[in-house]
Amino acid sequence: MARRRGPLRRLWDNLAARTVGYYLVLLGLVALVWRYLPEPGRALLLEPAGPNVPGLEFGRSGLQAAAEAGPGPVAEMYSAAVAMVVAALLTLPVAWLYILTRQKKGFRQSVVHTLIILAVVVGGVVVLVKNSLALAFSLAGIVAAVRFRNTLEDSKDAVYIFVATAVGLAAAVAPPVALAISLIYNTIILALWYTDFGRTSAVFEGGIAEQRLEAARQFAGRGTGFITKLDDEILKSLSPEQLDVIAERARKRRGQAAPDSEEEPEPDFDVLLRVRTRNATEARATVEPVLDDRLKKWRFSGVVPEADGVVVLEYAVRLRKKMTPNTLRDALQQLGSPHIIGVEAH
Repeated sequence: MARRRGPLRRLWDNLAARTVGYYLVLLGLVALVWRYLPEPGRALLLEPAGPNVPGLEFGRSGLQAAAEAGPGPVAEMYSAAVAMVVAALLTLPVAWLYILTRQKKGFRQSVVHTLIILAVVVGGVVVLVKNSLALAFSLAGIVAAVRFRNTLEDSKDAVYIFVATAVGLAAAVAPPVALAISLIYNTIILALWYTDFGRTSAVFEGGIAEQRLEAARQFAGRGTGFITKLDDEILKSLSPEQLDVIAERARKRRGQAAPDSEEEPEPDFDVLLRVRTRNATEARATVEPVLDDRLKKWRFSGVVPEADGVVVLEYAVRLRKKMTPNTLRDALQQLGSPHIIGVEAH
């Protein structure tokens, strides 16, 4: 029997609530630290990369001594450290909301890591090149030579990368601006996700469902006309994850209709894996390493909601030789993860 989770654990598992709570705690800590921080520390926190006007001092104590002869190594180290820490703190909730908004379609862990690492690196580099035009052009040349070797699957991924870059830049030059970018961006993303803004959802209930199905049935037996009508009346209204599931089931129906067909190529996937959970993020983190290790190939098909907060993670998988669906199911059940309620493979 799965252990009952405490309220704090349930709050932490809820990415939206976790993000809101994180900002509240972060703002409270900043207000508390600011109250007791001396003037040199406030100056460093407001502008880690240093002032734009040459000759301005960093403040009193140890930083002032370094500033008298120009920004020395100690001051530069402090500046880079503050900029990088601020960038990490402010991109962490951006990464959380990226995970939240991409749960149904799926996401790559490398993109999540990139959002945080990119902001941290940009923050440190800005401290280095802020007052040196030559270094700035050198950095631009290096980036142009290396470029990104990773193709982003969704245009929204590029927006997240751009936001991480902006937060990293602002964290080094003006941390309050970085806080504003992170907070306002995440507020808008959370509102769009919660309201499902812009989505024309498929309606398959009541009279509308009957009308659409009846319109498609009228074209049955008329060759390609039925397929065209089915596409116009039903398929175009489905979400990407629903289309993936339908494509997989249609492939299975095709195999059942012509099991002895020699012309049909070997299918990419031969098993539908369904994992029931109350926490999709933690369950995916537990299940997918096992799939990488034990399967020829697999694809995340989407999330299907059920009652009482339970969701089903669906995977299209291709088994290795001498491996059966029951073997895969048993391997996942033996993990003993509290996030996995049940496993089906067929």
